[in-house]
Amino acid sequence: MALTLFNSKSGRKEPFSPLAKDRVKMYVCGPTVYNYVHIGNGLCAVVFDTLFRVLGKNYSNVTYVRNITDMDDRINEACRTSGEDASTLTARYTEAYSQDVAELGCLRPTSEPKATDYIGQMIRLIERLLKSKNAYLKNDHVLFHVPSCRDYGQLSNRSVEDLLAGARVELADYKKHPSDFVLWKPS
Repeated sequence: MALTLFNSKSGRKEPFSPLAKDRVKMYVCGPTVYNYVHIGNGLCAVVFDTLFRVLGKNYSNVTYVRNITDMDDRINEACRTSGEDASTLTARYTEAYSQDVAELGCLRPTSEPKATDYIGQMIRLIERLLKSKNAYLKNDHVLFHVPSCRDYGQLSNRSVEDLLAGARVELADYKKHPSDFVLWKPS
């Protein structure tokens, strides 16, 4: 059975073809676990669960990775409010998320890595971005400098100017460009 998906880069529906014969890998940004989930988290889980199932019917080897963001300013604030440590708080909300999406009938992903398990790799990648001048340090923040990446926005087929048009982007005093985003915060 042929699978057709919308390609945001080309702007058209196109037949899906995996990069490797009969092997598909999909990565989905999962929840930030500082509180109970909302309907948007559930919608995302259902949509990508559906894609995972469809891919599984067409290909014998499908890997579905959905991360858990367990470090964030909202987590820090929830810990201050509750008096709990981050690992206890995030474990509780990760379990609640898992139960909620199971109630929606979603399968578990192949892998569900936590951000805190990859801090060393994040730091090494950020160091490479700093060295290549794609990132910079300002006011104890490390920011990705969007204009340094000529192809930024190509997957959505939008230019940096298009991405900013109509957006209410507050230019923090430590940003070189309004589209720059934080890779590492002092918190």
